[in-house]
Amino acid sequence: MDKLIITVALTGAEVTKEQQPKLPVTSDEIAEEAYRCWQAGASIVHVHARMPDGTPTQSKEVYAEIKQKIQEKCDIIIQFSTGGAVWHKPEERIQCLDAMPEMATLSAGSCNFGDDVFMNSPSFMELLAKTMKEKGIKPEIEVFEPGMIENALRLVKKGLLELPLHFDFVLGVPGAMTGTVEDLVFLVNKLPSGCTWSVAGIGRYELPLAVHAILMGGHVRVGFEDNIYYKKGELAKSNAQLVERVVRIAKEVGREIATPNEAREILGIKK
Repeated sequence: MDKLIITVALTGAEVTKEQQPKLPVTSDEIAEEAYRCWQAGASIVHVHARMPDGTPTQSKEVYAEIKQKIQEKCDIIIQFSTGGAVWHKPEERIQCLDAMPEMATLSAGSCNFGDDVFMNSPSFMELLAKTMKEKGIKPEIEVFEPGMIENALRLVKKGLLELPLHFDFVLGVPGAMTGTVEDLVFLVNKLPSGCTWSVAGIGRYELPLAVHAILMGGHVRVGFEDNIYYKKGELAKSNAQLVERVVRIAKEVGREIATPNEAREILGIKK
């Protein structure tokens, strides 16, 4: 079983400081939080950029600033979101790739997302895959529904993606697939041999899915983007607190934690 890769999704595009006062928003706050999570055991930081007032942005300049400030502090793998906010246009969403992260997300299909629709047309998915391949950026295939696995494999057949792929199952989004253990097992069983995967449980699904991923040999994503609570009714003190809990659980069951360089080796990322 590979060492456990912990991804931390610090900010997202939906959560506000009113909901979670400890939410990192500015470039300095995001970089400092990434550093603390790296100290706690995270090897990947999933980045959504914000303007100083908290407005989500896909500006390549802001992403480049965040990347530089994180790299000045630690060697954590930097993964940019091409999802942005649901209202961002495709041409806005893709520009963060110009800042050249090591990894970036590729959402492999459209789905309902709360009261909105998260749109990912086939042509946009192809453009993302083509651009990441040209720039040497490792894609993380985001899966909100089972059919998205098949969408990703179609991109493989077209030569735009290469096996083995790394998937992230984002489960429990209102309007998309729920986050039961049965859901996770079903999705894992659909993956081609050799692929790696992580799971991001939304809200109350975060902790139970993380525990099962540790035992199943998968990897884990936690953080304020997905869940702002430590337990029911109690806000988490920081993203690092959520990382620390996963590290504790993994160590209790004998699963070692991957360093960023070990995660790069597991995922096939050339530094």
